[in-house]
Amino acid sequence: MDAGLLVRLHPAGPWRFGASSGERDRLDRLYRSDALYSAVTLAMAELGLLEAWLEATAAPATPQVRLTSCFPWQEGILFVTPPRSHWPAAAVKLRTKGADFIPASLAGALLEGAPFHEDDWIVDGWSRCLLPAARPASAGGPFRDSLRSFAAVDRRDPARIAPHRAACIEFAPNAGLWCFAAFSDPEAQTRWSVPLEGAFRLLADSGIGGRRSIGWGRAVAVEIAPKTLEELLFGSLRPPERTEATAAEITTLYWLLSLYTPAPQDAVDWTQGAYSVVTRGGRAESRITAPAPKRLLRMVEEGSVIAAASPPAGMASDVSPDGFPHPVYRYGRPVAWPIGRRIAA
Repeated sequence: MDAGLLVRLHPAGPWRFGASSGERDRLDRLYRSDALYSAVTLAMAELGLLEAWLEATAAPATPQVRLTSCFPWQEGILFVTPPRSHWPAAAVKLRTKGADFIPASLAGALLEGAPFHEDDWIVDGWSRCLLPAARPASAGGPFRDSLRSFAAVDRRDPARIAPHRAACIEFAPNAGLWCFAAFSDPEAQTRWSVPLEGAFRLLADSGIGGRRSIGWGRAVAVEIAPKTLEELLFGSLRPPERTEATAAEITTLYWLLSLYTPAPQDAVDWTQGAYSVVTRGGRAESRITAPAPKRLLRMVEEGSVIAAASPPAGMASDVSPDGFPHPVYRYGRPVAWPIGRRIAA
C-alpha cells in the first residue's frame, strides 16, 4: 500500500471546510479524508464509475484505494499532522502545541530518531504550520482564515435583507492542498490511476468543500505524480527493518494520515499509542428525498498513533439517515505508516 499518487491542488480562490458546530463563521483547517472520499465518489459517479468505485473501496475487506486527508503545502514543503508519539509536547522557546502541521520531511526525521532543534523553526499563527526560521518573516504561512460578508435579499420584498458572514481559507501564492492516494497492489494502481486523475481534475473545476455555488473550492491547476509514502516522508527508499521475532510477538505502532474507524477484525491495543477521536456528522442529500442529518460517528483523528499487531484495515460505515434510499458511507479506512515496533510482553 506504499505506492500511490501525490495530488497537489492549486486553489483558484477561497475554500471552506465547515466546522463540526455547523456555524457559518467558523471552519476546519483540515479537509478530512471522509469528506474527500465523498467528493471523489461523487466525481466517480459523474464519470460513470460509481458502482466499480464502491466495490473497490467500500465493499472489500482490503480496499484497492485509500485516501489521506488534504494537508497544506507551500512552495516545496508538504505539511502533515505530526505523529503524536514523536512530536514534543513542550519546548523551551517554541510553543509546539500551536503547530497543527509540520513539514513531512521533519516528521520523517523525527521518526528516524533525529533530535528536534526548536531554534530552527517558528509557528505561523494564522495557519498553525511549523515553518523554517530561516524563511523571511514576510513570507508567511500557506493560508490564513478570513471572514466574508454576504446578504440574502428577498426577491419579492427587496427591503427584507438577511446579512451574514462566512469563514473561509485564503491561500498564499504558490500554496495549496495536497493528498495521497495509496494503492493496495500494482493491479489496483493500473486500474485506478487514470480514473483518479480524472476525478480530481473534475473536482478542481466543480469545487471541493462549502460554498461551491459561488466559486469557492476550485483549483486552477492539479499536479498528479506517482509517489510512495516513503519518498514523501524520507526522500528516498530505506532498507526494510529486520527482526528475529515472529509476527505474533510484535506490536507495531501506526501513524494515521487519515480518519480511522476500527473494523471488527482490527487487533488494536487501545492501552498503548497516542490518539484522539473526533465526532463526524453532516447532512446527506439525494435527488429523491430532502436533505437529512447523517448519523454521528466517532473516528480516530489524523496524527494519532495506534498500536496493532497488523496494519489497521478500518471500515466504511453506513451513516445514512433512517429511510434513506441508498447507503451513505463514512470512510474510515486509513492510510497508516508503521513507525515502530514493540515486542509483546
